[in-house]
Amino acid sequence: MGTTYILGHAQPDTDSVVAAMALEYLYSQKSCFGYTQPQAGVVDPINQETKYLFERFEVTPPAQVTASDIKPEDKLVLVDHNEASQRLPGLNETQIVDVIDHHKANLNLPAPIYMTFKTWGSSSTIVYYLMQQNQVKPDKKLASLMLAAILSDTVGFKSATTDSKDKEMAGELAQLAGINNIDAFTLDIFKAKSSISGLSTAQLATKDYKVFEFGGKKIFINQIETVEPEKIILEQKTALLEELGKIRQDMKLDLVLVAITDILHVNTKLLVPTTAEQMVAEKAFGGQILDHLLDIGPKLSRKKEIAPAIEQALV
Repeated sequence: MGTTYILGHAQPDTDSVVAAMALEYLYSQKSCFGYTQPQAGVVDPINQETKYLFERFEVTPPAQVTASDIKPEDKLVLVDHNEASQRLPGLNETQIVDVIDHHKANLNLPAPIYMTFKTWGSSSTIVYYLMQQNQVKPDKKLASLMLAAILSDTVGFKSATTDSKDKEMAGELAQLAGINNIDAFTLDIFKAKSSISGLSTAQLATKDYKVFEFGGKKIFINQIETVEPEKIILEQKTALLEELGKIRQDMKLDLVLVAITDILHVNTKLLVPTTAEQMVAEKAFGGQILDHLLDIGPKLSRKKEIAPAIEQALV
């Protein structure tokens, strides 16, 4: 019997980490899933928001896993992602047995697997739904983290990805967690999410990125969610533009973009370094780019509002 590794995407956000932990808890409680020795892991180090939440609730985050840690007899469950470009580098896709995700499916595996995809705003919402189906309740600390993951991924229910199921599940998790003021808790998460103190330009440029493959092109979209967008624009824009050039070359990318998202005032500005990105951005969203910035209005979701528009512009 091997280990069942449960892994979120590269550059993990809070939902990716917490959903993996919650699945480990579910699989350890219910043998009906057939996953022996379930173990949540992370592909890359956790971000500041996730670190803050794990410290706040005194929980040890999952250990980092590399492809060399995974033995031939082990199984892989992917959560909060499915695309090859967002998986653990070097992963053997024949070992993937299950995917739990809320993104668009873009995978072609050599054998049938289990898949649970929902059009909800958070993978943690899906995992809690699976817990309910199997009469499993998370403990207080895990419920707190799952609530935080839903609030983080839906941007406090402001994102276009938010579903009524997210709000329903968040309400139940808040009761289990003993968190009475969800708005105040959300604000704490926003503050942790938007903190850039101590980050280098390289870390800021890759704070929360995903690489998409659209029309045969590799598109890098980093999202910086903040409560102080103007500070980033005034103090970091020039350095970020230079860093994006390095990222393009190092990762062999076709397009590189940064979405600077004001999570309090619900607005996003795209940072577009070259004419190649500028042409695609203007086609995708309209408007006019001024000094490498394009205001795309009240769009918060990279998954539902930003990436699909860019994909369509490349058709």
